Amino acid sequence: MTPILLLFFGVAPGTAVGTDLWFAALTKMVGAGVHWKKDLIDWQVLRRMWWGSLPSSALMIMLIHYGVINLDVGALKQVIGYLVIITAIGILFQEKIKIFGRHLRLSDESTFKHLQPSFTVLAGVILGVLVTLTSIGAGALGVVMLSYLYPLRLTPIRLIATDIVHAIPLALFAGMGHLFIGQVNFELLGLLLVGSIPGVYLGAKISPKLPVKLLRMLLAIVLLAVASKLILM
Repeated sequence: MTPILLLFFGVAPGTAVGTDLWFAALTKMVGAGVHWKKDLIDWQVLRRMWWGSLPSSALMIMLIHYGVINLDVGALKQVIGYLVIITAIGILFQEKIKIFGRHLRLSDESTFKHLQPSFTVLAGVILGVLVTLTSIGAGALGVVMLSYLYPLRLTPIRLIATDIVHAIPLALFAGMGHLFIGQVNFELLGLLLVGSIPGVYLGAKISPKLPVKLLRMLLAIVLLAVASKLILM
């Protein structure tokens, strides 16, 4: 959504990030409700992610508020563009990353399980920083990280459900920070929600039946095209 707001609506980068954070939180609530009813959420994994992501998000908000971090328009577009490329690459190689994680899990089970909790918290820290600064990472990057960290425990649909629920308080938390510094366009947010909430609900209903590999490939192509446009602007 942030690249769309930047490229097609001409929204200022900071406002695009803040508005997208609220958009992500509110739309993911709809999908999370569907997944929660089906008991697809792994709450232990979620707690580990939140232990890392929420404190790191709070730290980023403080650094933005006090001017320690102050990305200009050009720099923010570049950062978002490169993160979108990383996201696209992660989507393309998600299965290989999961296979690699499964190999480590099966070849050295005790070490892998010992490091799993702390690595999950670290993944949360990384996502908290990225999401607060750019709004990128709460979706696809989280899925890729969890695919590696929990290759046996999380089935594809449980992986998606857990990642969606993780993003809700993180996006709300970061969104509140951007709201306090005046970087949320609520008129635009309302218009986006009118169309997106029905779409999210429908997507959550039909996602288990869709061809995952084809969708992953199409999404990666779109992200790479958008990222290239952002970087070259």
